[in-house]
Amino acid sequence: MKVEMVKNKQIGLAGPWKMLVWLLIAQLMVAFVGRSLGPLGVLIGEDLSLTKAQIGLLPAALFLGQAIASVPAGFMVDRYGSRPLLLMLSLCLGISFMLMTLSYQYWLVLLLIVVGGIGYGSMHPTSNRGIIYWFSQRQRGTAMGIKQMGITLGSALAGFLLLPLAATHGWRPVLVAAGAALLVTGFLAYFSYRDPSGINGNKKETSIKSFYMSLLKMTRHKSLMLVSLSALCLNGSQMCLNTYIVLFAYEKIGISLFLAGILFVISEISGSAGRIGWGIISDRFFNGKRLIILIMIAVLTAAASLAVAFLPEGTSFFALVPIIIVFGFAVSGFNGIWMNLASELVPREQAGLSSGFSIMLGSMGVILVPPLFGFMVDQSGSYTAGWITITSLMGVVLTLLSTLFIIEKRSKTI
Repeated sequence: MKVEMVKNKQIGLAGPWKMLVWLLIAQLMVAFVGRSLGPLGVLIGEDLSLTKAQIGLLPAALFLGQAIASVPAGFMVDRYGSRPLLLMLSLCLGISFMLMTLSYQYWLVLLLIVVGGIGYGSMHPTSNRGIIYWFSQRQRGTAMGIKQMGITLGSALAGFLLLPLAATHGWRPVLVAAGAALLVTGFLAYFSYRDPSGINGNKKETSIKSFYMSLLKMTRHKSLMLVSLSALCLNGSQMCLNTYIVLFAYEKIGISLFLAGILFVISEISGSAGRIGWGIISDRFFNGKRLIILIMIAVLTAAASLAVAFLPEGTSFFALVPIIIVFGFAVSGFNGIWMNLASELVPREQAGLSSGFSIMLGSMGVILVPPLFGFMVDQSGSYTAGWITITSLMGVVLTLLSTLFIIEKRSKTI
């Protein structure tokens, strides 16, 4: 009892923001390794002699693993808390990606990426639960944005560090070093992060039946389904930007590989700014409401993608920058708002499961859209059709969100 009181006091003194720092660090390193497939895709493709569609399957495999893991991870984190899962997911992602560097078989590389995706996908419900329990609704948009910023910062860091290092030393040793850094981070997070006092997970008996009953309840939640289907389109569009911006700028526009990599970094830094910026806008100017923010994001994404679709060859790097900033700020910045909305639509005891369920559906977009984008490029020899497809998907998103607005306006919850 005395030990528990001391522990509670220490957590109280540290406060939720210290715990947020550890969630941010863990999220950043998970993205640094997992999202490295975007900037490193061109080098992996050259090494394994891959087509554009096959390169698109690399991130698709990661998010297939995420789709597999997100619901079970959400179920587990609701019962056992975030702390043990932080270590488990870091080990899963780090070790699988380190093993991937030993393979020269495309199918085995894909399989190990799927396994890594299980760790990558577990991070979202694990960290989302921490945000829901540590912060009030008026603070969650900002806190979730900061935490989600770790994804795009980690991805940008991968483009800034791993791509030039891999171009010099090869992608395999560089990815091994990144995986080792993730393992160290996982252990540090495990020993430093604490779940809120008295909220150590619902450890009542867990059964397969209760798991599927809870999951079935999520499928019947109309608002959650609409949010998740919108996220499917946004996620797929985001990963197309991440996967193909380097190839597009290098092959179609004609700028150097280095500057193409810088464009990727700019898009991810803009996404980082978007994740915290949209959260602050939601909290400060819209009283914690999320739906209107997602609508704004969809409109900006549609406009930016349409602009990219008609860029001519020889467009200067400096002309590309403002378009990519807007594109990244919107489509790479939506995740925090999405995670908040998915978690807040249900009782907070189900926050892990609801975010996991939403991530599972949202991940389908990343599995389907980038390979389709790459296939269209391979068949047509042009990127224009791919970017226009993203604009069309935003039309679908606006339709879904308009339906959600009508439903939730009646209940006055959003």
